[in-house]
Amino acid sequence: MTSVSQFRQAMPALVELAYERLLDLIFNQSHIVLIAQEERRAVGFLLLLDTLPDEVSMAPQAFVAYMAVEEDARRQGIGRALLNAAETVARERGLPTIAMMVTETNLPALELYYSSGYPTERRLLCKEL
Repeated sequence: MTSVSQFRQAMPALVELAYERLLDLIFNQSHIVLIAQEERRAVGFLLLLDTLPDEVSMAPQAFVAYMAVEEDARRQGIGRALLNAAETVARERGLPTIAMMVTETNLPALELYYSSGYPTERRLLCKEL
């Protein structure tokens, strides 16, 4: 539920459905799955799209569709290692940029992305009616 904005009411069942739809989108196109392990236990993953162009400029890019780290494994460098691995894959594929979306309230993720050199490029603004 960390992907859900605090400004929108969200039913967990619908969020789960949206996640399933995202997985369908990802697995029906070229993608890379990176998995972080500690002692044979998966502690995090990153889903990277490598053929999804930027929606505005249509420029090629790598796009982090989803990244997560198990709660008990956070703040140990796993997210940064996954992000670094994704950047390496993107460079190897000749992609000039890597992008992702994150909610404004996901402060730990924002801290990781900003400290890794990701500036904010766009913002989604919304208003409850």
